[in-house]
Amino acid sequence: MVFSSHIFLFYFLPLSLLLYYAAPRALKHLMLTLVSYVFYGWWNPWFTILMLVSTQIDYYCGRLITAEGASERQRKTGLIVSVASNLSLLAFFKYTTFLAGNLSAGAAWLGLGPLPLPEFFYHIVLPVGISFYTFQSMSYSIDLYRGHAVPARNFIDFACYVSMFPQLVAGPIVRYGSVADQLREREHSVEIFVAGFTRFNFGFAKKIILANPMGAIADQCFGAGDGALTAPMAWLGVMAYAFQIYFDFSAYSDMAIGLGKMFGFHFPENFDSPYKSKSITEFWRRWHISLSTFLRDYLYIPLGGNRKGPARTYVNLMLVMLIGGFWHGAQWTFIVWGLIHGGMLALERLMGKDSWYGRLPDPLRVALTFVIVLITWVFFRAENFEVAARYLGAMFGQGGEAPAASLLSGYLMRPANWLYVAVCATAAWAMPNTQKILETVTPAKVAAGLVLLVFSVALMYTQGFNPFLYFQF
Repeated sequence: MVFSSHIFLFYFLPLSLLLYYAAPRALKHLMLTLVSYVFYGWWNPWFTILMLVSTQIDYYCGRLITAEGASERQRKTGLIVSVASNLSLLAFFKYTTFLAGNLSAGAAWLGLGPLPLPEFFYHIVLPVGISFYTFQSMSYSIDLYRGHAVPARNFIDFACYVSMFPQLVAGPIVRYGSVADQLREREHSVEIFVAGFTRFNFGFAKKIILANPMGAIADQCFGAGDGALTAPMAWLGVMAYAFQIYFDFSAYSDMAIGLGKMFGFHFPENFDSPYKSKSITEFWRRWHISLSTFLRDYLYIPLGGNRKGPARTYVNLMLVMLIGGFWHGAQWTFIVWGLIHGGMLALERLMGKDSWYGRLPDPLRVALTFVIVLITWVFFRAENFEVAARYLGAMFGQGGEAPAASLLSGYLMRPANWLYVAVCATAAWAMPNTQKILETVTPAKVAAGLVLLVFSVALMYTQGFNPFLYFQF
């Protein structure tokens, strides 16, 4: 079930809100947990068992960590079991097939023949959202161990935190410490509900009106055969993908934050106009903020951060971004995407703030940063290195020789497509982001949100392309 579907809009969400607000105060978390399990089980009911087991492990590890009179050894045991169990689940479901395939390929290259690995290793289904809820659940134990949060009052409260459907499958990554107090006490009011509903409407419109059309163009370009793309077509496609992934993911975050407010929760912001960044360092302060801060606080700083000399700092940056790339997907292309970003972060730190790059005019720095991000998006979007190499070659003048290029060009190079890209560019660079627009919620903005919702719902029924990109991660 996705937010941009009639089942969610007209059936699941109204019924969930009705059940939640009809439930007595003591049962609201139980009701929200139950409807969240229905939401998650919509794809595959068996995966709810996996999430329940993971939740139980982390809850009881948290109790061990915070038990009165617990020794440091016992507290560390609870932390290690929690972290190890979460990472093991993530590794098995997300990376077993990747490792099995690479081991088999390596064995074949060495002439050792096929490895005797179980056949199911190559066909493991990835549970939706496992990358997000394992990180969230793991943050509970870490925050308790560090003393940054108080333990959940009971298992239902903690299960509600882990399974909460607004941000369950695609973030933002909500760390336990940021909502611990809200799980104990939070405000419900008409004003907060309307603000959340309006934020949801703006996010829904962003998804339907901006992200989906860009995705259709990007898929045409990245799915083109060898030699079928001219340079302008290739640049059009990668820009379309850049706007698709930004508006798609930020729209989901907008809707998640809005839905959270409708249930009384305040989730952290996840995007801050990232394409306005003047460097890759700034880009990662603005893009997928909940992930970048998670990696900073739970990986980069524990590794030593920038406290152990320049060389170690560069290694830490590269390692963290490599892991960040691998977190997104079990493919070498994601690893390369992470390594390029890590290399740029290290290079920018090496150059310092007074470098020649820092003295360039801001618009030029924004443009150069965007070009670098576009090049890295090719690796993020391409199915493999062959497709990535072919696409990069087309971007820099090595494509467009096949007869199919003229046929595809007739569709892609229409002025309407370039106009749509220009509209998205205007929204990304010239307009404030959604949280700034809705910093204060006025009747006019509420009305605008309702108009956008009605228009977007009507448009949704005409679109055959309506995925959420980050569901696959």
